[in-house]
Amino acid sequence: MVRIKPFKGIRPPKELAKEVASRPYDVLNSAEAKAEATERSLLHIIKPEIDFEPIADEHSQEVYDKAVENFAKWRNEGWLQQDGEEHYYIYAQTMNGRTQYGLVMCCHFEDYLSGAIKKHELTRTDKEEDRMHHVRNQKANIEPVFFAYPDHEDIDAIVKTVIKSEPEYDFVAEDGFGHTLWVVPTEYNDHITTVFSTIPALYVADGHHRTAAAARVGAECKSKNPNHTGEEEYCYFLAVTFPESHLRIIDYNRVVKDLNGLSEGEFLAALEEDFVVEKQGSEIYNPNALHNFSMYLGGEWYSLTAKEGRYNDADPIGVLDVTILSNLVLDKLLGIKDLRTSKRIDFVGGIRGLGELQQRVDSGEMKVAFALYPVSMRQLIDIADTGNIMPPKTTWFEPKLRSGVVIHSFE
Repeated sequence: MVRIKPFKGIRPPKELAKEVASRPYDVLNSAEAKAEATERSLLHIIKPEIDFEPIADEHSQEVYDKAVENFAKWRNEGWLQQDGEEHYYIYAQTMNGRTQYGLVMCCHFEDYLSGAIKKHELTRTDKEEDRMHHVRNQKANIEPVFFAYPDHEDIDAIVKTVIKSEPEYDFVAEDGFGHTLWVVPTEYNDHITTVFSTIPALYVADGHHRTAAAARVGAECKSKNPNHTGEEEYCYFLAVTFPESHLRIIDYNRVVKDLNGLSEGEFLAALEEDFVVEKQGSEIYNPNALHNFSMYLGGEWYSLTAKEGRYNDADPIGVLDVTILSNLVLDKLLGIKDLRTSKRIDFVGGIRGLGELQQRVDSGEMKVAFALYPVSMRQLIDIADTGNIMPPKTTWFEPKLRSGVVIHSFE
């Protein structure tokens, strides 16, 4: 069972929503953020290193201090304003004509620590600590995490009713994705909170480091408060939570710098031990099912289909295509043992298209590329439910949540 609550959201006035809301901190580098940021963009708060000339070290104390200064400035200028009552919010995203509706809420840090909020990826301590600096210094969750929950007809009914009204925001960002926000009337607060108290678990879709950092800050605050009750605002952190059926995971692909000393012919021959290898020609080939891979090598696209007996259907991790590719190709043939540390491999989100893989091989930067069939939400939930962890770089969710649509403060 999970604990959630409404909150007094901090958000831009309607006329500034499109300018203030930005892409999240981890999908663009500092130079890209500096080029993209307008005067009121939230990028000045979530990537404040861009306000220095030259761009400062994003992990330096002066940058953390600048984030606090900018957050205060945005509120003083009225570019961010706090609602007077606690609300839930509905946040819709539209991509390629398809819309998914999420509920903006605050989740309790103890649910993450107890496992009621389930993860499917490992986190790195250094990344957690960087995010902790921001949460701790701001006394706020500036950026939301992205969760999923099992579909529930009562919540569906509330969403369908609320979205019939005029939205608070409705804009299309520069990338062509639509973002729409409704403020849920307070009359629904108790019912939404009660329904979620019956839901057994939430699932981290995107934002594992932000979730872990928020939970650690909550635990810190608890340890410093001798009168802690568990209902303090610092116990809660910001999430946008979508019904499982609304979400689609897109492919997360791999490019490799070399063939580990093999010629192209030797590599192709070695692949035939574990795969049915079929040349597809110069036209881009997309994987068409689980255990079917696309490979680009030497100006040609290939279909690779894993042979029976080369993977274990009963193993929720072993059956994943990322595991099959890692075991039978990246490790066995190319000698890449650790995807997290190897400098010979890079990862490309499917939002960029398979043409990006072809370009990086044709340019000579990379030698071979592999495209994978996307993981399903059901696979992700099964893995989280069994306490397993997916291999690195398995899932890519799109569209990304815009940062600054709603902010949660626990000050």
